[in-house]
Amino acid sequence: MQELKNEQQKPDFFNDIEKTKVVGQKIKNIEYKLDRVKKCENLIDDINVALELLELGHDEEIEQTIEQKLQELEEELEDFRIETLLKGKYDSNNAILTLHSGAGGTEAQDWTEMLFRMYQMYCEKRNYKVKVLDELPGDEAGIKSISFLVSGDDAYGYLKCEKGVHRLVRISPFDSNARRHTSFASVEVMPEIESLPDIEIRPEDLKIDTYRSSGAGGQHVNKTESAIRITHIPTGFIVSCQTERSQIQNRETAMKMLYSKLVEKQEEDELKKMNDIKGEIKKIEWGSQIRSYVFCPYTMVKDHRTGYETSDVDGVMNGNIQPFINDYLVKSN
Repeated sequence: MQELKNEQQKPDFFNDIEKTKVVGQKIKNIEYKLDRVKKCENLIDDINVALELLELGHDEEIEQTIEQKLQELEEELEDFRIETLLKGKYDSNNAILTLHSGAGGTEAQDWTEMLFRMYQMYCEKRNYKVKVLDELPGDEAGIKSISFLVSGDDAYGYLKCEKGVHRLVRISPFDSNARRHTSFASVEVMPEIESLPDIEIRPEDLKIDTYRSSGAGGQHVNKTESAIRITHIPTGFIVSCQTERSQIQNRETAMKMLYSKLVEKQEEDELKKMNDIKGEIKKIEWGSQIRSYVFCPYTMVKDHRTGYETSDVDGVMNGNIQPFINDYLVKSN
């Protein structure tokens, strides 16, 4: 216990290697934004050249090129406008997402895996990196729960809009009678804290368990109890990590996740005290159903907070969720 207390006083979360990674990521984020600005400049130049050519005579191909370039430019400028709405204290931070399957066994676990794939595809489109921190596979298929870190500029600012319960309606591939099923999965989102917050965690408030990793790995994984599960007794928060190479690394990552959870709770408590959470649009607390994905008898994805919807279910499941996020940010500001 004394050892834990000493670690609490001087937690070794942010060593020189981690700081270097953080700085390197920030540099990449800045370079990414500069590339986007350059892209806008190039689009404007291309449009001006096309307009000059069009003045020489009507050309349908040139007109189509101008329309295409204008649409690309409009999309880029809209992204920049949306970024100005990210005013939260931790909006620029990385994000930690945790997905949990609801009741329904294999069907719900398969839906959780589908959501994880959707977020992976979204992160790929935004040039974000995804690192799995903890995963509990389904009994037959899918995922019971998974936690993963999303690294990139404004990752938390965008992905915080995904917090809540996601509902799926489809003909189940696991039902031999081809009946329609409704499944639920919950999404928890919290910021990764890059500096130690002013929050005290007492050693006596922690219950720390070790266990063998359930994931695939080499000689080290599955043979030693390197995985860590930490329970914060006063709040009931549970965090776990099993993907690092050592128990110490897993413990440090789990403690960072716990700090992030406590910071998020502190922020929400302060917002409620100031009465800043008003109206249906801002009810993003745990347990609220925020979005439905309907595969049958028709195709539709609808956000119940904003009313935004689309019939392009395949596009959404392939990571095209930015329109939902943008609409939420616009209507909640």
